[in-house]
Amino acid sequence: MKDVQSQRDERNLPIDKVGIKNLRYPITVLDREQGRQQTVADISMYVDLPHDAKGTHMSRFVEMLHLFRQEVSLRSFSTILQEMRTLLEAERAHIDVTFPYFVEKKAPVSAEPGLMDYTCTISGSISPEGRTDLLSTVRVPVMSVCPCSLEISEIGAHTQRGMVTVSVRFRKFFWIEALIQRIEKCASSDVFSVLKRVDEKAVTEQAFRNPKFVEDIVRDVALSLKEDANITWFSVSAENYESIHNHSAFAQISSESLLA
Repeated sequence: MKDVQSQRDERNLPIDKVGIKNLRYPITVLDREQGRQQTVADISMYVDLPHDAKGTHMSRFVEMLHLFRQEVSLRSFSTILQEMRTLLEAERAHIDVTFPYFVEKKAPVSAEPGLMDYTCTISGSISPEGRTDLLSTVRVPVMSVCPCSLEISEIGAHTQRGMVTVSVRFRKFFWIEALIQRIEKCASSDVFSVLKRVDEKAVTEQAFRNPKFVEDIVRDVALSLKEDANITWFSVSAENYESIHNHSAFAQISSESLLA
């Protein structure tokens, strides 16, 4: 059969990224407590296309995904990136895998268990020289109490739920759960899926004893990551979904800014 994609293109324009985007696919990820966890990912895969190639072979991207059904790991990322370069005759390849990661979390007083889901993304790319770059991102919901509101109010203070997003590059393997816990410790309080009244009391009082601006949260997370020799690069952002304002509060800091 005639292969139109393999024909020559005369427009002389290379393409930076071509491939598939937002494919939902079952994957297996490592779980610190259970060993492995089955989840469903949103996967995007791209390669570069030379100036004289008409198109890439889209079906080959999907054919390679069986590796992620076995296990999403540093090894599987490196293998599939190399396969993408080889099978698609490309110089560069890139993958984004976004998935919900579930952690059983007990309420602070009653110890009632509940499942928390955290959105995680692992991005990988490979250069023409064969160098692999991996970036892990996790989004962690938190609670914050406004220090200013607490200071000026006779009764109470305004609180909000927020989202902390952390991206890291690293030297060796680390557990997602460990990064999540590190982030949660930097907020006024972490959040839970199941809380009894005794737990609500404990969480509320803990948060009010520990008021935080978004600026405080990103600085505390950044300091924690800066002290970790396994982390080679990071970016931290915090967004508070304000309860008394018609806007969110936002702050961001990266490891580059600490070197400036």
